[in-house]
Order: sequence, then structure tokens, then C-alpha cells
Amino acid sequence: MMSQKIKIMIVIAALVAVALVVPQSGSFVVLLVTRALAFAILAMSVDLLLGYTGMSSMGQAAYFGVGAYLTAVLATKFHIGMGWDFWLVVVMGILIGAALAALFGLFAIRAGGVYFLMITLALGQCVWGLAYRWNSLTGGDNGINMTGRPSFGLDLSNDVTFFYLVFAFFSLSMLALYVLVRSPFGKSLAGIRERELRMQILGYNTWLHKYIAFIIAGGFGGLAGVLWAHTNGHVSPETVVLTTSVDALLMVVLGGAGTLVGAAIGAAIVFGLREFLSTLVPWWQYALGAVYVMTILYLPMGLMGIPKRWRQRNQGKGGETKTLASKPS
Repeated sequence: MMSQKIKIMIVIAALVAVALVVPQSGSFVVLLVTRALAFAILAMSVDLLLGYTGMSSMGQAAYFGVGAYLTAVLATKFHIGMGWDFWLVVVMGILIGAALAALFGLFAIRAGGVYFLMITLALGQCVWGLAYRWNSLTGGDNGINMTGRPSFGLDLSNDVTFFYLVFAFFSLSMLALYVLVRSPFGKSLAGIRERELRMQILGYNTWLHKYIAFIIAGGFGGLAGVLWAHTNGHVSPETVVLTTSVDALLMVVLGGAGTLVGAAIGAAIVFGLREFLSTLVPWWQYALGAVYVMTILYLPMGLMGIPKRWRQRNQGKGGETKTLASKPS
């Protein structure tokens, strides 16, 4: 089995390759990868809940949306966040995402399984309805157009410069979540995912652990929203629509739940397939849906689970060969 150090080195090498290759690949690829990296932070926040805590959230778009709307409103109505105060908006985006998750978590964490999924879906739809109806603040169905990107010593209007900024946020987010899931707190989340009753018997406050994980995921969702607003240049109710949460969830399933890297890989594949398939056929959504279905049916552990399935298959064949060899002729 591949050691943890080797896995870390592979991830670092992949990140370095992305940082070196993407800026040389043209403006379209740079913008596409930048969008994927911003959305991958949201996908990793979903993975913290689904892959490490065992909670399938369908409301993660709410925290993504409030972070994006906060950025757009402050930039267009108050001209805040377009200079050095960009970093203040980043902090505010994280805090507002975490605060909303803290509020929603009081209701959602009380339930489990499909009931948790339905509650988070309903709460997320409440945020979508607010974005759609509050015309004076959110612009309603028309949304808010961003006038430009911040400039604070770094000219973020340059796509390559902005790519490196988003790439840095993505890398730091992955590092922070990796440290979290490898910590004793993260191990307790894995225990809750596997057997919550046993963790309760051992004396763990499982509700509090899940609540804290829910808040942390909301904070990272808010951060992703701030970056997405500047990446996309437009924020509308489509940002907080149900399909945003579904996309993030499917990215995690496609890449492999409980891996963090899998969420990032899933985001890259989905964004890449969308752009590629949309240029070939008008019904590209069906093709992408077929990819999801095939993954769930034949790769339940996602793409990151392929090596494990391959090892299990080889071990099974080896065991069968040994059994046949031991039988007397």
C-alpha cells in the first residue's frame, strides 16, 4: 500500500505542475481552471461533511451564495473590496458563511440521514428565495454585475495573476482541511461516520462535533463564494440554486468521498467535460448525467478508489489461485 508520504509528494507534484502548465495554456484554459479551483473549495467543504462526517448536505450553495453576494454588494454599492480591503472581504465572506452555517446547523444537525439532507435542501432554498426576491439588494433575477477585480499592488484584472491568487487559496484550503481531518478532531469525525452510537458510548459529544464540522464547512463555502464572485464577474440566484449544491456533491462522489483530492479532481473533470461536451452536442447535460450514473454504479468509491479496488481484485485472484493450488490432484 502506498505510504502517506508518497501520496503527499504526488499531490504536491500535481499542484506544482498545475501552477507551471496552466499559465502557459492560453487565457481560456486559465479562466476555466480558475473557476474550477474556486468551485473545488466548495466541493472540499462538502467532502468534509459527506466523506469524513457522513452527512450528505444539499444546502452548501447557501454559504457559497452569501459569500458571493456579500462580495458583489460591497464592491458595487459601497466600493469595498476592490483594493487592500479585498482581504477584509475574504475574512467577512468566511465569517458570514460560518455564521449562516451556525444558524442552519441548529436545525439540521438534529436530524440524520435523508431527513438531514431534506432539511439542508429546504434551508438552501430559503436563501435562493431571498436572493430572488430581494431586488433592492440582490438585483433579483438579473443579479449583480461586477465592474472589475481588485488591485492592491497585484493587478488582479490580469487573468494569470488572479489564477495564482485563487490557486494559493485553494492550496491553503486543502492544507487546512487536511490538517483538520488528520487531527484528533478529524479522527473523531471519522468515528462518527462509521458508528455514531459507539462514539457516544465512548463519551464523545457527537452533536457538537458534527455542528463544528458543519460550521467549518460553511466557512469554506463562504470563501469559495468570494473567489467565485470575482472569477465569474456576475452573481445571481443561479449561484445559490439547488443545482450548485448538487454539482458540488456529485463532484465529491465522482472524485472519491473522504479524500479531499478527489473533490478537486471531480471539480476539474466536471468543468472540463462541460466545456468540451457543450461544444460537441446540445444535449451535453445528458452525457454528463450518464457519467455520474456510471460512476455511482461501477465506481462507488470514485476515481480515487480505483487503486483500492484494483488491489482488492488482485488479492482476490491471488487467494483463489492459492486455494486451487492447495487442492490435491
